[in-house]
Amino acid sequence: MKLSVRFAGLTALAALLATACAPQTSSNSSSDKDEKTGTLRVWLFQEVGNAPKQKVVDSVVAGFEKAHQGTKVDVEYIPIDTRAQRVKAAFNDPASAPDVMEYGNTDTAGYVKDGGLLDVTKEFGEWGEAKDTDPTAKQSVTVDGKLYGAPFYVGVRALYYRTDVFEELGLSVPRTMDELASTAREIRAARPELYGLVVGGAYTYGAMPFVWANGGELANGKSGSYASGIDSAQARKGIKAYTSLFGDDNCPAAKCAGMGGNDTISAFAAGKAAMAIGGDFSHTAVEAGKVKGKYAVVPLPGVKSGSIAPAFAGGNNIGVLKSTSHRTLAMQLMEQLASKKTQRELFDAMGFLPTFTDVRQQVAQQEPFVKPFVRTLSAGTKFVPASPAWAQIDSSLVLPTMFQEVISGKKDVAKASDDAAKKMNDAFGSAG
Repeated sequence: MKLSVRFAGLTALAALLATACAPQTSSNSSSDKDEKTGTLRVWLFQEVGNAPKQKVVDSVVAGFEKAHQGTKVDVEYIPIDTRAQRVKAAFNDPASAPDVMEYGNTDTAGYVKDGGLLDVTKEFGEWGEAKDTDPTAKQSVTVDGKLYGAPFYVGVRALYYRTDVFEELGLSVPRTMDELASTAREIRAARPELYGLVVGGAYTYGAMPFVWANGGELANGKSGSYASGIDSAQARKGIKAYTSLFGDDNCPAAKCAGMGGNDTISAFAAGKAAMAIGGDFSHTAVEAGKVKGKYAVVPLPGVKSGSIAPAFAGGNNIGVLKSTSHRTLAMQLMEQLASKKTQRELFDAMGFLPTFTDVRQQVAQQEPFVKPFVRTLSAGTKFVPASPAWAQIDSSLVLPTMFQEVISGKKDVAKASDDAAKKMNDAFGSAG
């Protein structure tokens, strides 16, 4: 797996910021043309170490151009840090927009509201391979029952743990969240130079499994009428369970409150922690660290013994822009880029987990490290509210602020979650 996969979360964040910056566009940007020749423009994410991805894409493009005489495909890899401006410009000026675009899967609702993505419900339904798409991945391209793209890859998190430390201390792998916390404290007491379970106050998607496992939700409702659920009794139980891990007996608040996901994986890879919550996309970083050969991965345990905590289903999608003048060709190219063959090749090249359940099972047999992540996906995952408000909620750090207020002792769980819920509801309301 290439190092670039570590930046999937950053990609999603950049995409969220792009959504937040994107202007409102009208349906007038929709093209009524369907040219059968000419140049198709494609924007894909620029990965760190992009060559393996480009090799796979070049193969797809060569086959597509051969099958469609008179058609040329121009692929541009967009830098993450300037993508917000590029998407904004594309939505403002259809003439500068690509026909096909890769985007973060939390972007869908925002891009649909901004008028940028084409409704491909009919074509997706007629696509033979679509029937094997993972339901959660399909949800990430769905707004109000309509589909606006094809899932490209998924990413989930599980529990990394040090096999050498567990063996030395005679510990068993935790089977519940309570056992996870007690095991973390036992390790810290015996090996004070280690974090038991390294956690981060700014690590939203490391924290959310605690909320979801306790029956809480980010929000309730449907697109256009969401209400925050972060202040429910169940959500508060999860918030308490997560924030209780920040202390001298596990992960000192002074060091851990400001950590994000990459920070926690870096600490684990450097041999500073006995456990960490990391993604399939974290595998390369851990393999490159001091703990290579001394760790294993299991699904993050839930509340009940043997259960798996729901994980956030991250990843990216491929969509067709509403402004395309090559609708049929763009649809066909989207399907080729998101096909089973391409996803399998991207897994081999980059480590991206396929969105097709059958292909994912195949790669799990090929690569043992994938199995706990596939088990996590199979157990059921969660997604963010399908609302354009999510971009605002995420970029304004509503949830990290809530966690950090509790960790610092500035507010108790009830007050912090109440305040977070109000901010979320304001955002949902303004998104209309």
